[in-house]
Amino acid sequence: MLDKGELRERNIHFWSEFKEYMRPDISSNGRRVNWLSYPTGIKFLYLRMECDKTGARLNFDIQSKDAAIREVVWEQMEELKKVLTDSMGGDSGEWIFNHYSPDIESFCRITWELKGVNFFVEADHPVIYKFLKEKILGFDEFYQNYKEILIGLIK
Repeated sequence: MLDKGELRERNIHFWSEFKEYMRPDISSNGRRVNWLSYPTGIKFLYLRMECDKTGARLNFDIQSKDAAIREVVWEQMEELKKVLTDSMGGDSGEWIFNHYSPDIESFCRITWELKGVNFFVEADHPVIYKFLKEKILGFDEFYQNYKEILIGLIK
């Protein structure tokens, strides 16, 4: 079992390596992007990556405190589901309207997951990186084409 310091170091190493892996890739809009902190342009929309001993995930979170805004954005995402699925290589992901976490009471989440890999197994890292890269570039292709629709919903 790793102590807190060892786990922190492993996290830093893993995400630093992923950042280097993604460095040659630019957004579909032609700009450089910090893929670890994807710029959605909307303060309550987040693209997050996570890895643990059970798998790797790319999560698109709608975390507005206003339930009505969450619902409107969610409904629009449902309207765009086919296009998003196509951008994600045919993977529609898992759609969770009411997701809960210890930090946030309720939010909406779309998640794409790769099971059967382990963050703690160094040999799995290339597979995890490839999965995350494929999904984040697919999401970027979708988002750059449709973000103005989402932005327009909340203005």
